[in-house]
Amino acid sequence: MMNREGLLYVIPAGQYGKEGILALLEQHREIKFVSLVGVDLAGNDTDEKIPISVFFAGYESFFDGSAFQTDGSSVVLPGIATLSNARVDIKADPSVNWFVDYNDGNLDEETGKPVGTLRIPSFLEHATGFIDSRSILRNTTDYVGEEILKLVKKHGISGLSVNSDDIEKIVFTTATELEFWVKSPSQDVASRKLSASQKLQEQYWQRTHGVVRTALEQAVERLEKYGLEPEMGHKEVGGIKAHIDDSGKLIFVLEQLEVDWKFSSDPVQTADNEIQARIIIREAFRENGLDVTFQAKPIHGVAGSGEHTHIGIGAVLKNGGYINLFNPDDMQKEFLSAVGYGSIMGILKHYEVINPFISATTDSLNRLKPGFEAPVCIVAALGGETPDVPTRNRSILAGLIRNAASPKATRIEMRAPNPFTNTYIALALFYLAALDGIRYALNGGKTTAELLAELSKNVGDDADYLEKNRAYRSEVDVFENFTEEERNVMFGKAPATVWENFKALTLYPEKIDALACPVFERRVMESFKQGALMRWALELQYRIVPDNLERVINAKALHIDGDTNPLEIERWKVINALRTELGRDTDKSLSVFTQIKHALAAKDYDKASELQVLMSRKMNELNDLYYEYSHNAF
Repeated sequence: MMNREGLLYVIPAGQYGKEGILALLEQHREIKFVSLVGVDLAGNDTDEKIPISVFFAGYESFFDGSAFQTDGSSVVLPGIATLSNARVDIKADPSVNWFVDYNDGNLDEETGKPVGTLRIPSFLEHATGFIDSRSILRNTTDYVGEEILKLVKKHGISGLSVNSDDIEKIVFTTATELEFWVKSPSQDVASRKLSASQKLQEQYWQRTHGVVRTALEQAVERLEKYGLEPEMGHKEVGGIKAHIDDSGKLIFVLEQLEVDWKFSSDPVQTADNEIQARIIIREAFRENGLDVTFQAKPIHGVAGSGEHTHIGIGAVLKNGGYINLFNPDDMQKEFLSAVGYGSIMGILKHYEVINPFISATTDSLNRLKPGFEAPVCIVAALGGETPDVPTRNRSILAGLIRNAASPKATRIEMRAPNPFTNTYIALALFYLAALDGIRYALNGGKTTAELLAELSKNVGDDADYLEKNRAYRSEVDVFENFTEEERNVMFGKAPATVWENFKALTLYPEKIDALACPVFERRVMESFKQGALMRWALELQYRIVPDNLERVINAKALHIDGDTNPLEIERWKVINALRTELGRDTDKSLSVFTQIKHALAAKDYDKASELQVLMSRKMNELNDLYYEYSHNAF
């Protein structure tokens, strides 16, 4: 029988020195391994099984990088860790919490407890410097904090009365929310059933049952043990009602859930917590016989999974107090201070070049479609037409969340990230963009009224910072109140493919120049881009096209020869012509699938991108036509 009594789940940062940590581990002999967890530019976290005896024997070597290395073939750092210069040292980070990951399938013979692995978040250092996601975020927040403090000491903050001499340091409050789908293994449910359930609002905030309830409760309990301070777990908008078999067990489970936990004042810890939360959630549901997917759009035609990312900026005072630098003195009369306005304006202005790092996969862009409460437009809402009448607009990219009763919690919610967004990179870019906007607001001596007017500008209005031919604020549903053409004019056209998204880095060099700096170098941005585009091309050729070909092949004729219903014959002719256009080469033309392969082989990514858009449209058309045909041909 497994013994889980007295397990060690977390070693909090700063509470123990070397002797204390080793003594603690000596008391927990079920912890057999150490893993140094570095995070590459693609968001992949390294995992090894280093015997705990090695950790005891060479404790210091885990922090100076002398003991453990990897190479460029093991982590995603294209253009940096090359074949001729591939060595990457792994250095443990003592400034954050360390977590213990337990294997319930492997029991320690001495204690009867599950064998544990101490996961130590780490940095990756190349000959050219630190090049991992964690170090980028750590260095970025240090840099941004120092720059904001200089600005505040020099100019003060319009709308907020604070003595800059009283400020000890700038801090960054951050949090993420994790949405995901759970299902019975090998389950296949028609997306139209899911779509109908979503439109009927049958799932959102409903009660969980059976193994789903058990797994969700266990996940929340474990998050608490690991010190993540969970706030809630609940059902999301997607899913269908599960069936019960003759034994009373739930079968055919397919539900969308969300789990939230408390914010952190250290953005690196926030991102570390997210990785640990994914591990906990996946394992809790796996132990209950359920699959978990964190894909942004696992099922076409229904709601995808987002990971709303919350960002705030505050100051710790020398007397130990804390103030939120986004807040104005009077929250009933004004939305934000100059720091708050500058932050949201900076993010909006530069979002075209931030977006590629947030939505770097086809899956992530599939989620960002109208009609699914996912952001498509570069637009913000301040939570109402006036500060004293708060609302909540779920159709925008950046939303101000504020409550006069909880002034410390004022923050900007970024709604575009998804569970596979690299949170370290996302937070770094959000704060660098915010810094650019804060510089404009404070160096220019802008009043809060002037900043609000510029943020609320119409298309064609002159502006000192934001672009003239754009609008940036909407307090109404942008999908209900504007046509697609109007949205494109007001807020810019959303990219349809990964290639289109990354072209923004070329189209807006001045925006990249504003964000690139010694702590987030252009070479690192270029490495991220190379990796993302390589994965896009490979996935398109070896996953997306083959999967679509299989769907084309499975769309077979259902009516019998000699069928006297002309409607079925005509419908099938249209469908078969579409199948041929998509997947069958003829003596007169190559199929869309073959053209995509040829374009990728020639590295003609403009053509491949255009064909991907065409393929997606044609596949949706095929699905709709075949559904209509198959439900009439019987």
